[in-house]
Amino acid sequence: MARTEFHSLGHYQGGEVKYGLLPFRLGRFGADEYIISNDLGEYAFLSPTDLERLISKKLDPNSDTYLNLRAKNFVSDDRGSVHGRILASRYKTKKSFLDGFTKLHIFVTTLRCDHSCPYCQVSRQSEDRTKYDMTPEIARRGVDLMLRSPARAVTCEFQGGESLLNFPLLKDIVQYATERNRALRKAITFVACTNLSTLTDEHLAFFKQHNILVSTSLDGPQHIHDKNRPLSRASSHGLFEANLKRVQGYLGPDRVSALMTTTKESLAYPDEIIDEYLRLDLSSIFLRPLSPFGFAVKTVKAIGYDTSDFLAFYKKAFVRILEINRSGRHFPESYATLILEKILTPFPNGYVDLQSPAGAGFGVVVYNYDGEVYASDESRMLAEMGDTNLRLGNVLENSYEEIFFGEEMQTIAAASCNEALPGCSDCVYQPFCGADPVYHYATQGDLFGHRPTSGFCQRNMGIIKYLLEFLHSGNREIERIFWSWINRTPLRQVSLPEASWL
Repeated sequence: MARTEFHSLGHYQGGEVKYGLLPFRLGRFGADEYIISNDLGEYAFLSPTDLERLISKKLDPNSDTYLNLRAKNFVSDDRGSVHGRILASRYKTKKSFLDGFTKLHIFVTTLRCDHSCPYCQVSRQSEDRTKYDMTPEIARRGVDLMLRSPARAVTCEFQGGESLLNFPLLKDIVQYATERNRALRKAITFVACTNLSTLTDEHLAFFKQHNILVSTSLDGPQHIHDKNRPLSRASSHGLFEANLKRVQGYLGPDRVSALMTTTKESLAYPDEIIDEYLRLDLSSIFLRPLSPFGFAVKTVKAIGYDTSDFLAFYKKAFVRILEINRSGRHFPESYATLILEKILTPFPNGYVDLQSPAGAGFGVVVYNYDGEVYASDESRMLAEMGDTNLRLGNVLENSYEEIFFGEEMQTIAAASCNEALPGCSDCVYQPFCGADPVYHYATQGDLFGHRPTSGFCQRNMGIIKYLLEFLHSGNREIERIFWSWINRTPLRQVSLPEASWL
């Protein structure tokens, strides 16, 4: 057993202290400052003078700058005895999302849909094309694979098309999974992704009985939503609003969330989009860009834009969101919250696009209506366009081991760690970002990708740097807002210590 004891005060004060540098990444931050980060997700801002002193090992070991860098594991000296164990524990915590392997299991119950959204990634089918429905045999085999996951908690998400157009199968999956799980005793979260246009009282009653969450889509006020999500028989926005109120009233406002997709039409209306979310009593907003997958590629010239356009829109919307939170209403931007969790806490958040290894296969798997299995929804979109290179297998033909540990999954895994990817490995923002080999395969024809021309890289780097600028400004009110988002608590309940460690 290792011997430990308390050192005298003199051990920590006075005398010559020699220190060593621990691995870190370096980048410029503005015109006259640098930012450094490490694999634990710690970061610090340094002047050129302090950076030079750090690297040449001439920092005063009793200075605030040195003590801050030591506390954040950028340097080490002989004044501690458990440093290595602390580093290992912190790194293990950062990667704890890998514990349990694949946790999100998506079931594409049907390709049928009543909307004709121009940005839809799927080759949607008309409402009467039932040959594009998942069969009970395929669904139950998918559930069996989901329950083979070593994770103690899994999410079963229903997508389409419009998932409610095959509601009998959705019910069968929930009931079968619940019955099968009696012996396994996993925690299963069910999520129904729906545009709400076909919502019935039967749906609501089943959702309430089985504690099913609802995820829907709202692109903004009527003129934007109806243009982005056209419905031939009525205003899609009017139908959405009426049925959203039904869901909120019957299940509770905390049981439904909405996503928005940014098109060219959206760019001029950041305030109006946010105000619509507030008017409809939605508790957060996810400012989501277009995805370059599947059939959406065909409409990109009509509804698409450059990454710089999206970032400009995002920043305008973000300023408005901060104003709303300052006024006392808790209203987070969801993507910023996910990144802030990576910047400000030692914990992962499980969001597959911001993981390394990437979430494809490791965090999410998709069971398509026809039994084909894909490492992500984006992989499925590529297959819809005829590229099946990222297909993992088929639920009726392949075993769990063949699907999750086969050659295709190994190929994706090889390009999934941003710690080892060209352009990422030495990027100062790497700890707060992710790796998305499927995105780069779709947009650049290569799983590893070319970061200087990557929209994924440009967008994430722009948002991460934007958030760090707020943190570096020292604005305590904004810090409190960010912590209220992370802790999911009202701003009035958040306080910061007198000497902020940020």
